[in-house]
Amino acid sequence: QVQLVESGGGLVQTGDSLRLDCAASGLTFGSYAMGWFRQAPQNEREFVATISWDGGTTLYADSVKGRFTISRDNAKNTLYLQMNSLKPEDTAVYYCAADSKYVATWKWENYDYWGQGTQVTVSS
Repeated sequence: QVQLVESGGGLVQTGDSLRLDCAASGLTFGSYAMGWFRQAPQNEREFVATISWDGGTTLYADSVKGRFTISRDNAKNTLYLQMNSLKPEDTAVYYCAADSKYVATWKWENYDYWGQGTQVTVSS
């Protein structure tokens, strides 16, 4: 059974940093592209970042480029999202996802597995 478990969310102030972790089990982690998405209340799910199976390719949404960094440790079956210079508009539930078909994709419908999400709230 595949499980993706996010952690690291919380309540922070504008300008603070957070690191989200996504622990994967039940799949060959190193064979999957991984992504981070987020969804704020009454908004659609939004692409944040994606990384290829070997970490060699990364893509970011324009809204987070230069502030967020996606990375992975295949030996630990863990995906990371380092978030710096957080803004109130970053407030959302953040989800990690795994995709077996593409090198790296920003389309949520391409992903096979999803975590349950972790809440990030940035106060102004």
